[in-house]
Amino acid sequence: MSKAIGMIEYKTVSAGITATDLMVKTADVDLIEAQTVCPGKYIAIITGELSAVRSAVDNARHTFELQYIDSFVLGNPDESIFPAIVGTTEVGSVSALGVIETFDAAQIIVAADNAVKTAEVKLIEIRLARGMCGKSYAIITGEVAAVDAAIERAKDAVMPSGMLLDSTVIARPDAKLIEKII
Repeated sequence: MSKAIGMIEYKTVSAGITATDLMVKTADVDLIEAQTVCPGKYIAIITGELSAVRSAVDNARHTFELQYIDSFVLGNPDESIFPAIVGTTEVGSVSALGVIETFDAAQIIVAADNAVKTAEVKLIEIRLARGMCGKSYAIITGEVAAVDAAIERAKDAVMPSGMLLDSTVIARPDAKLIEKII
């Protein structure tokens, strides 16, 4: 049995709330996040044993197919995903910054998980579609080569979904920028 994280994303708030209720009733999972995001979409993030998370997400996905946007289930996600989602990551020094942006909320978590598992990088933040018209982004830091490799892997992970929007790597970002980001 392994720890897992799963997420659903819906076009409507009513479908999202109902699907979230169904997920927590379907299996023994914990609700990490459930909220309305721009532009009036709804996301829910759950965690628990892999089989329970998979069952809950699959059940919600197939029950509300017309309003469904995207979902994922990740077995054994990197532990840095959780604080990055809720904005509690502690960041020390910053050598380089990597940013990856997606058109939806679900794929950015997949991208971030792939990034931090690829190279020696630290996840600073995962911004889930709040105030961004439904788009999402993740910011990582580390040495330039590591950030480069991590961003490339993250792009490869989300490319098949068609949700990749943009990415960048900034070597030695200015302290004024770092102060605003962190």
